[in-house]
Amino acid sequence: MLLIITVIVFSVVNPRFMLPNSLSLLVQQTAVVAALALGQTLVILTAGIDLSVGAITILSTMIMASLAANNGVNGGLSLLVGIAFGLLAGWVNGLLVTRINLPPFIVTLGTLSIFTAVALLYSGGSSIQDNRLPDVINWAGQGFSFLGFRLTTGVVIVLLMYVVVGFALSQTAWGRHVYAVGDDPESARLSGIASKRVLLSVYSVAGLIFGIAAWVLIGRSGGATPNAITDGNLQSITAVVIGGTSLFGGRGGVIGTLIGALIVQAFTVGLSLAGVDQQFRVLAVGILVIVAVAIDQWIRRVRS
Repeated sequence: MLLIITVIVFSVVNPRFMLPNSLSLLVQQTAVVAALALGQTLVILTAGIDLSVGAITILSTMIMASLAANNGVNGGLSLLVGIAFGLLAGWVNGLLVTRINLPPFIVTLGTLSIFTAVALLYSGGSSIQDNRLPDVINWAGQGFSFLGFRLTTGVVIVLLMYVVVGFALSQTAWGRHVYAVGDDPESARLSGIASKRVLLSVYSVAGLIFGIAAWVLIGRSGGATPNAITDGNLQSITAVVIGGTSLFGGRGGVIGTLIGALIVQAFTVGLSLAGVDQQFRVLAVGILVIVAVAIDQWIRRVRS
């Protein structure tokens, strides 16, 4: 309902919002945010939070691009190594949370700075344009027409990830364990669920998703830059919360997250077409976060 209202309001403010070109741009821009929000959903379902999503994605982006452009590594291998580093970064987050028992907020706040610094040091702070990258790394940015809209391969990749993760959460024992750990980790442990192992797997899978998101980001941005998606953390959390996933864990799903990501980007594109200044667009997203959390709290009180 919120997405429908958003589309109607911005269509009235500026009719260009409903043009195929504008909607195509909206969907393409949503792909990266939706990918980050998918990994964030898994973490938040366990009552955690990951502030390092953008940093992991940028690190994976710079690794796969630098290996291919500067070190002469095969494109396919560079892609796999970059995605593997995303998986490794997520595993490190999970290890710190489960083995050292540090709060997820503190862990990912620290690794946010660490991964960002590593990406800058590794890349020397320089960008790499798509004309220096092999076709396999640029493949996520290839466009095609569908029902009059211009989409990219990256959009398809993200949708496939949603299908896989949605199936895993709803149809597998692992998915049921994720919800159980998020709802009450102590009860889950007493019922025989290896809570720490589940948490470690969640952060690792999230890191894998962020690594794939790096591939989509290169296709969307036309290259790799250490200054990309600076607000990815905020946008991913906003999409997850608006999509109905509780920050307290144990409730939510990926379909809501996808709709939440569309709402976040619809706000951004709509306010841009309405001529709203960048600072006020950031303000609007911040207000969305507060409103979404307030609604989540109210729903919990009503249900209890």
